Amino acid sequence: MFPLKDEIRPYSFPIVSYLIILVNTLVFIYQYFFYPDPNEFILKYGFIPREFSFMDIITSMFIHGGFFHIFSNMLFLFIFGDNVEDVMGHLRFLFFYIIWGFCAVFLQTLFYSDSNIPMVGASGAISGVLGAYLVFFPFSKIISFVFIPFIYIGIASIPAIIYLGIWFINQFIQGTLSTLLNIHVGVAFWAHIGGFVGGLITGVFFYPFKRQYIRGKRRRYYFYD
Repeated sequence: MFPLKDEIRPYSFPIVSYLIILVNTLVFIYQYFFYPDPNEFILKYGFIPREFSFMDIITSMFIHGGFFHIFSNMLFLFIFGDNVEDVMGHLRFLFFYIIWGFCAVFLQTLFYSDSNIPMVGASGAISGVLGAYLVFFPFSKIISFVFIPFIYIGIASIPAIIYLGIWFINQFIQGTLSTLLNIHVGVAFWAHIGGFVGGLITGVFFYPFKRQYIRGKRRRYYFYD
């Protein structure tokens, strides 16, 4: 399932989400078009569990390993980030985006503390966005491209609780198998899980903001629509 959009229109401009997308895009352009060696860039600024560095955790959130890597991450942030930012507020969203990235790195490091393979990508922090979205908007419809071999190919409207539930189960199964079988597949599944769980916890804590958000929507609807 590949998400295309969701059905919820944000009521504030998602400046933080868009700025994060912009920064990631600029870093990607610099890494692949101006830096002498893109792989050296990853080694220099990615997070290596064996060489634990808080600064590297932050820089690694803005580095990607290829076009599809950054495209898929930024698409998820574009679709889900605006609504979560809308509920939480801009500065809180930025703060917890970074926190979710840390949660992702810490859980991945817990399983692979001796790894010297650099971790890069915004997917851990964006997984936190997905977790918070699931709490705030469990029944929002996610318009997705669905490919099920020999059964269905096309566009479907899927409730967030099903879409994100399947996504999380898939991450958990693949993370568990890769750890038990000691297979390195180039994807930090436990980072995705760590960020997602961090987002779930944050979403529960900030759920009262959801009620304020709904009241604000109703007032705006009354006055402007």
